[in-house]
Amino acid sequence: PVGGLAYYISPPATLSDMFHDPFHALFYLMFTLTACAIFGRTWTEVSGTSVRDVARQMRENQVVMKGHRDTATARVLGRYIPIAAALGGICIGFLTVVADYMGAIGTGTGILLTVTIIYDLYEAFMRENTADFSAIMKQQM
Repeated sequence: PVGGLAYYISPPATLSDMFHDPFHALFYLMFTLTACAIFGRTWTEVSGTSVRDVARQMRENQVVMKGHRDTATARVLGRYIPIAAALGGICIGFLTVVADYMGAIGTGTGILLTVTIIYDLYEAFMRENTADFSAIMKQQM
């Protein structure tokens, strides 16, 4: 892109472009961080990790927070979960922007998605092998 909104929400092509047009670099940084923070907060509602869901899970598992009533759990969690989700989104966005600014092969977003997919596959592999390992250990005992 050479102009308009598409130009400003795309990463600078090179490191020297970042210094020649600092407004473009800052706009891209702020846009990406804001979008990631909003997505992080929205994701908690969609993925089942919202304040209400966590409070319900704690109640079902009979987990209590020391010094707080059971009815106040959601209010206390409401102070931390949305901020943690937004901060996590900002950190992911910052990693993406740094990868884009450094000229990584591919885009920062592409690298982030690749790492996330590979890590999910690793977790699934470990879960399956842990179950097999537990069965082997039970047979040995």
